[in-house]
Amino acid sequence: MANKKTPGVAKKKVNWKIYLRNTWQLYVMMLIPIIWLICFKYKPMLYIVVAFKKYNIFKGIWESPWVGFKYFKEAFGSSEFWFAVKNTLILNIGDLIIGFPFPIFLALFLNELRSTGVRKMTQIVLYLPNFLSWVIIAGISTQLFSGNGLLNGVLGVFGLPTVPFLTNTIWWRIIYWVMGIWQSAGYSLIIYLAALMGTDPSQSEAAYLDGATRLQRIWYVTIPQIMPTISTLLIMQLGKVINIAFDRPYMMSNMLVKDASNVLSVYVYEVGIGKGRFDYATAVGLFQSVIGIAMVIIFDKIAKKMGQGGVM
Repeated sequence: MANKKTPGVAKKKVNWKIYLRNTWQLYVMMLIPIIWLICFKYKPMLYIVVAFKKYNIFKGIWESPWVGFKYFKEAFGSSEFWFAVKNTLILNIGDLIIGFPFPIFLALFLNELRSTGVRKMTQIVLYLPNFLSWVIIAGISTQLFSGNGLLNGVLGVFGLPTVPFLTNTIWWRIIYWVMGIWQSAGYSLIIYLAALMGTDPSQSEAAYLDGATRLQRIWYVTIPQIMPTISTLLIMQLGKVINIAFDRPYMMSNMLVKDASNVLSVYVYEVGIGKGRFDYATAVGLFQSVIGIAMVIIFDKIAKKMGQGGVM
């Protein structure tokens, strides 16, 4: 049976010469980020082979002998490695439980405010800590929570005993999570407020006319509309549960809370840079990356099965 063309629909032929003549500037502008991406993101991936070699700084990466999975076996058999994994999971899961819902509640609260000026000022104040480095934040936490810091000074005025905020492992973790919320909540807040601006106000108005309270409108109307954004950020956060930045635990740590602050990134630093075992440190870093990618894929599939949007 002969193929019949749909009447009124004509396939538009692209004149590539005219197209490139009109758009070549855009492709030239793309060259800079593409070259940067290749040089600083994709090219370094080649050096993960160090994890499978007995790296010799004088022979170089490619001339060093292969050892297979020797360093992975060594890591999995090391009590220090699993101790660092445990601390990493504790701190990251705490960040997830305490820190992840906070900007959502904050965004919903600001969205309900009628005063635009108060809303904008609150956004600015909460977003400013995002520009501070952890060196500065660690200094602030020391001034506030050390034994002779501001908070213990206030407690002393009222005759209350000094609290070991930075020298007790439990208190140190609480301060770690609190400072993390203060530093990062503003960034997530902007994302959720942008998602709330894209919601359909007519649905909330219809629920109001049906007699729904404000809390009911938030729970049954507003939150379901921003659920794709929440699920996407949650998947990304879950994917980083085994990965942890170096600067935050290292700068906020001290010798008295080493049992709580010795996480994988600090462990890699101490083994790789401190002891010069670049091959072993690369193996541990590769383990983190593989687990992180696997968790993103798993939770993405779970979210899609639950009817939510994924990241892939």
